[in-house]
Amino acid sequence: MSGSRPWEGAGKPVLRYDRPAADWEREALPLGNGALGAMVFGTVPTERLQFNEKTLWTGGPGSTAGYDHGNRPAPRPGPLEEVRRRIDASGSLDPEEVAALLGRPRRGYGAYQPFGDLWLDLPPEAHGAPVRYRRALDLRTALATVRHTDDRGVTHRRAFFASHPAGVLVGRLGADRPGSTGFTLRVTTPEDDRDVIVTAAGGRITVCGTLHDNGLLFEAQLQVVADGGTRRDGDDGRVSVEGADSAWFVLAAGTDYADTHPQYRGDDPNPRVTAAVDRAVRRGPHDLLAEHTADHRRLFDRVRLDLGGRLPEDVPTDHLLRDYAGGTAAAGTGPGPGADGTAGVDGAVRSDAAAAGRALEALAFQYGRYLLIASSRPGSLPANLQGVWNDSTAPPWAADYHTNINLQMAYWPAHSTHLSETAEPYDRFVTALLAPGRITAREMFGSPGWVVHNETNPYGFTGVHDWPTAFWFPEAAAWLTQLLHDRYRYSLDTGHLRDIAYPPLKEAALFWLHQLRTDPSDGTLVVSPAYSPEHGRFTAGTAMAQQIVHDLLSNTLEAARVLGDDPDFRDGVRRALDRLDPGLRTGSWGQLQEWKEDLDDPEDRHRHVSHLFALHPGHWISPGGRWAAAARTSLGARGDGGTGWSRAWKINFWARLHDGDRAHALLAGQLRESTLPNLLGTHPPFQLDGNLGATAGIAEMLLQSHHGEIELLPALPAAWPEGSVHGLRARGDVTVDLAWSGGRAHTAVLATGHTGELRIRGGLLEGPYAVEESTGGRTAETRKRDDGAILLRARAGHRYVITAR
Repeated sequence: MSGSRPWEGAGKPVLRYDRPAADWEREALPLGNGALGAMVFGTVPTERLQFNEKTLWTGGPGSTAGYDHGNRPAPRPGPLEEVRRRIDASGSLDPEEVAALLGRPRRGYGAYQPFGDLWLDLPPEAHGAPVRYRRALDLRTALATVRHTDDRGVTHRRAFFASHPAGVLVGRLGADRPGSTGFTLRVTTPEDDRDVIVTAAGGRITVCGTLHDNGLLFEAQLQVVADGGTRRDGDDGRVSVEGADSAWFVLAAGTDYADTHPQYRGDDPNPRVTAAVDRAVRRGPHDLLAEHTADHRRLFDRVRLDLGGRLPEDVPTDHLLRDYAGGTAAAGTGPGPGADGTAGVDGAVRSDAAAAGRALEALAFQYGRYLLIASSRPGSLPANLQGVWNDSTAPPWAADYHTNINLQMAYWPAHSTHLSETAEPYDRFVTALLAPGRITAREMFGSPGWVVHNETNPYGFTGVHDWPTAFWFPEAAAWLTQLLHDRYRYSLDTGHLRDIAYPPLKEAALFWLHQLRTDPSDGTLVVSPAYSPEHGRFTAGTAMAQQIVHDLLSNTLEAARVLGDDPDFRDGVRRALDRLDPGLRTGSWGQLQEWKEDLDDPEDRHRHVSHLFALHPGHWISPGGRWAAAARTSLGARGDGGTGWSRAWKINFWARLHDGDRAHALLAGQLRESTLPNLLGTHPPFQLDGNLGATAGIAEMLLQSHHGEIELLPALPAAWPEGSVHGLRARGDVTVDLAWSGGRAHTAVLATGHTGELRIRGGLLEGPYAVEESTGGRTAETRKRDDGAILLRARAGHRYVITAR
């Protein structure tokens, strides 16, 4: 397996379409380099690229509406204590009552803004009646292409990419007949929310301006270069090319935003935007493309997934998705006999359809990885609700950072699918929240440490607003730190743990050590007030709140031990853990209770299943453990419906319960009902977390490592009887390849980055097997445990091949 050629048997991961995009959300194709994003339409006679720069936000300091980070103007512990007293007295409060006491209207919060649109107007002779139209997005090269033939028989080609190393968006146009390339390029921006000046000189369009709301400076420059023909600048800020053999352009953009509290302003963007365009022009399109492709593939190619299907190159992706949704490319079926029990024509058709369905599922997995690479690279903000893409000045939910699951879910696949570099913007964003979060902790709670609530923006909004069912979530900071700690568990990098992860962990723990309250009914420590998103009443000790705080304190204690931090602090954390209500109890109908009291309704179909945090992304509930049956009962009652992100979370839940068929059913439901023709996930509307959560869920079906052991194919569905995956990551700094057939693994390769003992479990180890240390060419020593796992003493930098005999 390890010697097979990349993509052999799996087909190239390419999205293909036979017509231009008519809709931004449903059909345009996304490009991104982390900071810059573009949606490519491939339209004729006018090509449209809608583009963004991720730091272009209204709100924050300087906002005309005023800005206070969501904090009250002066410390007010009184209302918080009143809420706690009333909950102690009556057991619960309506969300409206709590919002009236603790909430406040949001001021100057702002929203992520589209930068503008780039238009390429083609001359009439260059489009005519286009035939043989094709557009595509190659996930492996991050290259969007458009091809069509005009009524003169001339074939025109366009290609676009967003380079992270160069920090630019690049486009190239050409034709198979010399002198046939021409266009007029123009840039438009929203007109009602900004002052903008657009000029053209020397083939360069410059767009510079200021947002009305907060005075944020922004600038974009776009240089056009023609090979042959003529290039002209227009007085209206346009650049035209006529009679060229080919032409290309490069675009850079930026703002004066900086992630530094409290002003969030840095340098004028003009010098760095100018320098980025100048450098790219000197490089030329071929060098830029080669550099971009190598950079992207360095990340993307680390993981390959083959589920036993191949994408047909002659069928558009939206047709494949339509057939999948209609059951033609059946999600749950594998190769099988015809209706009469023979492998007849009908059976062959069903087999081909099932193979196409499996290939589409593998494509969805890689698409999630592609989107994370495109929307989260070092040097910019993390992926928001829409990644780096947004076409509205008033986007849904401000296209912001929802910290009650959406931001965290976007990074679930970062480490497991070998993309840890994409988590750097997340790490930096969380670190930047500490300064404003300390103020909110002090002013709202009278507490040390830091806090953030239900959602935030790039300007350090760590306080509250007043939407009753979605304003209070002080556990968000604790949840955000989980991914920082998990990066250490995957890499065992103590430098990252000490410098990046531990400060937010420790300060979040200090906040909760100060804020936990004694439940008068049983003496345990509980969170009060607590709310289970996004329904029910405010109570004390909701399951999700307790589980998150338990996770935080456990992680902090582990990190403190590794780093040798203050023993007195560690003792305090340990004592709190001993007294903490775990948020785990079984209710009257066998469910895992969402609230401390048995209030769960078995008919409740709410999209949130928050009280299963301890199952995923936590790791307290194990398939054979005490609480697994109750978690399964709760999941079964909630059903398989929901929005895109909700289904994605359920994929992960069922995978953690080792129920691959149910996890696969959720994946199929997401593709059928919560996926748009361009494969973007929809809430609705489009949200990135559905795509990325599903990718993480597929990884969980194939490999798990959260219980201190590596589980091989823990939740393989019957729909994937044969396949292979290369490059998944396990905690403990291990990279894993797997191959299986007949629903059973026959080969596993573990590449280890650290020396130590590995505990490994899976069906591969239930029969005869051999373990060879391929690096040293010797048989590895293993020991079988009574519970079926094996112990392998691994050495750093070595590879261990496990094969079935």
